[in-house]
Amino acid sequence: RKAGVVWHTQGSGKSLSMVFYAGKIVLELNNPTMVVITDRNDLDDQLFDTFASSKQLLRQQPMQVSNRGDLKEKLKTAGGGIIFTTIQKFFPEDGGETFDLLSDRKNIIVIADEAHRSQYGFAAKTVYEKDEKGNEIGTKTKYGFAKYLRDALPNASFIGFTGTPIEKEDASTPAVFGEYVDVYDISQAVEDGATVRIFYESRLAKIHLKEEEKAQLDSEVEAITENEESTAAERAKAKWTQLESIVGHQDRIQTVAKDIVEHFEKRQDVIEGKAMIVTMSRRIAVELYEEIIKLKPQWHSEEKSKGTLKVIMTSNSSDAENWQIHSTTKQERREIADRFKDPSSLLKLVIVRDMWLTGFDAPCLHTMYIDKSMQGHNLMQAIARVNRVFKDKPGGLIVDYIGIAQDLKKALAIYSASGGKGAPTLDQKEAIAAMIEKHEIVEQMFDGFDYKKYFSASISEKMTIILESQEHVLSLENGKNRFVQNVDLLSKAFALSVPSLAAMNIKDEVGFFQAVKARLVKFEPQGTGKSDEEIETAIRQIIDGAVVSDGIIDIFDAAGIKRPDISILSDEFLEEIKGMERKNLALELLKKILNDEIKSRSKKNLIQGRKLSEMLEKAIKKYQNNILTAAQVIDELIKLAKEIHQEDGRFAGSGLSDYEIAFYDALADNDSAKSVLGDDRLRELARVLVERVKSNTSIDWTIKESVQAKLRVLVKRTLRQFGYPPDMELLATENILKQAGMLADEWSE
Repeated sequence: RKAGVVWHTQGSGKSLSMVFYAGKIVLELNNPTMVVITDRNDLDDQLFDTFASSKQLLRQQPMQVSNRGDLKEKLKTAGGGIIFTTIQKFFPEDGGETFDLLSDRKNIIVIADEAHRSQYGFAAKTVYEKDEKGNEIGTKTKYGFAKYLRDALPNASFIGFTGTPIEKEDASTPAVFGEYVDVYDISQAVEDGATVRIFYESRLAKIHLKEEEKAQLDSEVEAITENEESTAAERAKAKWTQLESIVGHQDRIQTVAKDIVEHFEKRQDVIEGKAMIVTMSRRIAVELYEEIIKLKPQWHSEEKSKGTLKVIMTSNSSDAENWQIHSTTKQERREIADRFKDPSSLLKLVIVRDMWLTGFDAPCLHTMYIDKSMQGHNLMQAIARVNRVFKDKPGGLIVDYIGIAQDLKKALAIYSASGGKGAPTLDQKEAIAAMIEKHEIVEQMFDGFDYKKYFSASISEKMTIILESQEHVLSLENGKNRFVQNVDLLSKAFALSVPSLAAMNIKDEVGFFQAVKARLVKFEPQGTGKSDEEIETAIRQIIDGAVVSDGIIDIFDAAGIKRPDISILSDEFLEEIKGMERKNLALELLKKILNDEIKSRSKKNLIQGRKLSEMLEKAIKKYQNNILTAAQVIDELIKLAKEIHQEDGRFAGSGLSDYEIAFYDALADNDSAKSVLGDDRLRELARVLVERVKSNTSIDWTIKESVQAKLRVLVKRTLRQFGYPPDMELLATENILKQAGMLADEWSE
């Protein structure tokens, strides 16, 4: 039975969708058995790990098949189970025309993941049999794995999950599995932020093959794994060997190695992450590794747990001696994969041939260097390795050394013909165009201000120019927000465009703009978002190291004044700000200081914080509405700063603690309470409430409704006991509980 096709773009949660589907099936059907099919061992391992980590949802532990015998044993169950296997295990051991019937139950669901080519093998093929000397002795009929799979499980339901469905006459995903159940294509995934865009850059094209020769060669190489007659396989192998010797020529490998090192290092200057190199053979992978290590010997380590560069490939005991260093066990490959997925690990580059090109998920992977001919869904799956979301990664980059542009176009044509929207890759020229556009926008913001003198200035002069640049940006209408936003967009487009000539030509200017932006964002108040150091960013700043150390900037340094040794709210310091020459910077600094001070006080005194915050907001709005000039609003803010300073002396000598003052303000937040009870009585009520509320709170009381209800009754009872105005009782109770909630962490210590 055909259960349908789920079209789910790679990198946007397809494996998890499969887990959730399996979880639903477990609940809906009567003790079903699920068989999860892939066509590669590494993909089988990766998907199994995802399911194994979700056993609570699945209500059982998935099982992985080790061989054909194990497959037959596990499928002879009367019901239940989630079984993982590769489709190759359904090939008859005797090479016959049918596979053994393993179960005729109807509650078996076969879930196929990206097993494209192997899923369409229903037709019979005649192959020649040979004796030990290679002489033809007869013929026999063989079928593809798809037919054998249905021999084994004739009444099962089949559902396919894929990011690259195929709809061709001889290979159609819907024809095998049924109609589309759901479609989540590239355009939707990018729009939702589930994946990032992929950009394409052509670097070298040293191989000159005619398109028709290349197409013929590719199709014959494909046939090797499809059990074609031996003579055809041998011819294809000979042609593949010929191409491999051209691609793997020593001079060419040296050229590619040098270019990859230079390209990757320039990329690393502007964006954090990893890169993958795809080669067409194990020999080329090893020799490319050796050439790169000649250029970067510090990247090498014979220990599997160390080194910046590793080769991931299959190996056997007959491999050449210099290949043995790259031999890895299944467990070692898992450990290397974990290192590669860890953004902080020193492992930055891997060289692969086939492994890790499907199902491998490393969000910090931002660049793939392709030196291997690939087509169709294999190409689409491979390039999707760089589409994962990571921090603010602007996109992935495919660097083409062998000429896959036409193959990308063909893959897109097949993808579009199936109904998919969104191109698999965008030309890097689009990123460069966006970079140039954003550079012009930022540059225009400096109209009338010569920022280019910065590049020939001394260090001390550079600091002055940056301060003047800040003052200029702040003088523009909505200048800070527009500047910060456009510099962010420019930085992302720049990261995608490196190391193109256009990007390198404006590298210094981008660094200058980033330096000005880094200092401006320091004036953002705490609590409105993360600081520059806290924001998870993949975009590296290329700021002049002489001006900014690691992008860590002090707000006083950003405003061009010394950090005060005395209180920031002292008269002396406020006078220094008032006398600052750059009024816009002075305003930003004072606004930042007051905002942070009010936020800090709000954590301990709700009512005082609210009152001061309203005063600050009112003054800033007057400035934004052009009622006050920068100099006038600075005077207003200095008055507010002095009022904050005076607030600290309100209860000097009263004997009230900070907690009791906060409760007093919560009780006195209306005129009737003061007139009815008087100041002394209110102070006494504040003391009693602090004592009673504090003694009746427990850890996590703010999330326990029963404790909150008890406290609400306690507060109301105490208010009535003191004769608090009944019409203000509800407001006072809520204020007291909110204030107590803000002090909960301190009280629980």
